[in-house]
Amino acid sequence: MVAVVQSVALTGYDGSLIEVETDSKAGLPGMQIVGMGNKAIDEARERVRSAISNSLLDFPTRKLVVNLAPAELPKDGTQFDVPIALSILVASGALKQVEVNNSVFAGELALDGRLRPIRGAIVVAEAARHSGASRVFLPPHNALQASLVEGIEVFGVEDLRSLYLHLKNEVQLQPVHTPVLPQATPVDLVTLDNIKGHTQAKRALAIAVAGRHNILFTGPPGAGKTMLAKALASLLPCLSSDETLEVTKLHSLVTGIDGAVHTLPPFRTPHHTATLTSIIGGGSKPRPGEISLAHKGVLFLDEMPEYPRATLEALRQPLEDRCISISRHYGRITYPADFILVATMNPCPCGYLGDEAVQCRCSGSQIASYQKKISGPLLDRIDLIVTIQKTGTAHIFDAISLQENQQQTVVNFIHTARSAQKKRYKRSSIYNGYASLATIKALFLISQKAEDLITTASKRLNLTNRSCLKVLRVARTIADLESSPTIEAAHVAEALQFRCSS
Repeated sequence: MVAVVQSVALTGYDGSLIEVETDSKAGLPGMQIVGMGNKAIDEARERVRSAISNSLLDFPTRKLVVNLAPAELPKDGTQFDVPIALSILVASGALKQVEVNNSVFAGELALDGRLRPIRGAIVVAEAARHSGASRVFLPPHNALQASLVEGIEVFGVEDLRSLYLHLKNEVQLQPVHTPVLPQATPVDLVTLDNIKGHTQAKRALAIAVAGRHNILFTGPPGAGKTMLAKALASLLPCLSSDETLEVTKLHSLVTGIDGAVHTLPPFRTPHHTATLTSIIGGGSKPRPGEISLAHKGVLFLDEMPEYPRATLEALRQPLEDRCISISRHYGRITYPADFILVATMNPCPCGYLGDEAVQCRCSGSQIASYQKKISGPLLDRIDLIVTIQKTGTAHIFDAISLQENQQQTVVNFIHTARSAQKKRYKRSSIYNGYASLATIKALFLISQKAEDLITTASKRLNLTNRSCLKVLRVARTIADLESSPTIEAAHVAEALQFRCSS
């Protein structure tokens, strides 16, 4: 009899069900693993042998052939240690085949039999549910993440012996239940109350968060661009249950060992020396990049022109489609990448172009070359462009500014605007920043004066069709912030002001 135990291989954003088959036959004692596994899987022979022996179980003195089927699918990682060990125990008669049926197993084994955490626990649980399995057994560090997946029982297992005794009905392990997750904002975030002045920039932040619009701050060094960008994180509401699952799943594919559940929107700040692969994802062992790790949150590019042009141009497609498709020789992988792009830049290489206190020393050609680092097509995908000017230093010693409570006022406006969008689109996951032309025609109520203004502006300012659509999306968000059912000319005018600030 050939023993069969089910596990899951990570294939990008999804998982593929794997059958771990073990054949025990007469011959020289030894174990061979086949099925297109990598070096980590080949080394599982020694880990499994020691883990079984140190769990007070008998390792069979027979010739063992372990196959990971389907054999044509490349397999990577150490999550096959546990299913390999169990299939050996089934093949030797220590376990019955019926005792491991209808279950999926994954986990790395220590030499003493303990289970160590793995990547992609949520992917394993989802693949197990889709296969019709009723139970999934994982290391305890991964069990909480996997319990976010509904419709399947998740068990956290400390060691191989505990798992063996549970399968033999000698010890009963309890399934993990998802606790009530905290919905609080960290107290160490920069808030609007920490920033003095910059009224227009704060207004732009409220619009960007309410409708999920991309925003660019430009201005001299020390004007407050970075602080304003970081303040946006404090305005974002906590993730919904579905968003928590998506974000945690993506992070578990990269750093699943910590077992964390992400309930707050991510705020990713890659350095300008980051490689193209680290930003968009991929690699020899496909992993999500920064744009996917910023899913449902913020991707912050500080000093945007300092990033390589190829990296910036790679953002064009994800900004439109809110996902990234990576094609390699082993296939095509699509990761979600629905993020708010927040960027900052200086107006010139020295940074003081237009500054009233410091004279710019850059030549015209240097200024043009610097600004051309951000291409027109990429700039066309940014909804709000805000020019920041320096403020005085008197507010540094002014404690009254900390009592203005601007933060809560803006948060209330954002909640009002998001409630209006939920009512309009009949879904909480759709925002004005996503609106297509068909949606704008069907659901946006636009006054005649507003239509005339956008038509005139498109001709005089040479706006592209994409720019006109973005102006209407921003205008709709501005109207929602003011609880206006109709887009008026004043809303369009304000949207055009942010559009043409550069």
